[in-house]
Amino acid sequence: MRNIFLTNFFILTLFSGIESFAQLTVFNVSSSEITDSRKISAQQQFEIQDEVESSTTLTYGLGKNWEVGLNLLNLDYSIKDKEFDTNDSSILKPYAPLFLVNAQKAFELNDIFSIGIGAVAGSNLSSHRRSFVYYGYSNLLASLGPQQQYQLAAGPYISNHKFLSDGPVYGVQAAFDAGIFYKKFHLLGDWISGSHSKGKLSLGFEIFLTQRLPLAFGWQRSNSDGSQAAVIQLTLLPK
Repeated sequence: MRNIFLTNFFILTLFSGIESFAQLTVFNVSSSEITDSRKISAQQQFEIQDEVESSTTLTYGLGKNWEVGLNLLNLDYSIKDKEFDTNDSSILKPYAPLFLVNAQKAFELNDIFSIGIGAVAGSNLSSHRRSFVYYGYSNLLASLGPQQQYQLAAGPYISNHKFLSDGPVYGVQAAFDAGIFYKKFHLLGDWISGSHSKGKLSLGFEIFLTQRLPLAFGWQRSNSDGSQAAVIQLTLLPK
């Protein structure tokens, strides 16, 4: 468990002092925008239900519409038991916590449409049993409006039970980001199909505290049992 805290501290330390280009995910679905060359994107999210699930993501722009990065996902804190939960054996819920590498490539089709192909892959952090986990996807992204402030993304995904939990290992995902008042107030939403733990609908809004610091609040509903959760998400943008 000490290694988990050290990893999270390292990522959050980087997060506190870097520049990013765009929101990495709307809530759970990739925005399919690529980080600018030699820039670092960062995002911190908390899902709050009977436990608090922390997800931290960094990406670095390589240029030529490529980006790579790191993820620390499923860092779960039980509010009732007042301890961090780990899982390295049961697919009734996703393995936790996870340390992953991410990569994405974008292909621009025209001024409106582009395709993003990406994946995260790695292992759970466990002193007993480590397993390979992954999530791959492809999105068609449409950027509309004079400032491209209205964005829609949708496409298929494929994964494994250790990442998703029990249920189908492939399906579809979709997302939108609507800049009603561009870089002041945005409406957000996404959906991942499937009866697994990652299959859920998320809706919310984003307020720009400053030009560099949008803060999002959301509501989630599980596809499988209708359980609900709150989401808080912080993103750091460039100057």
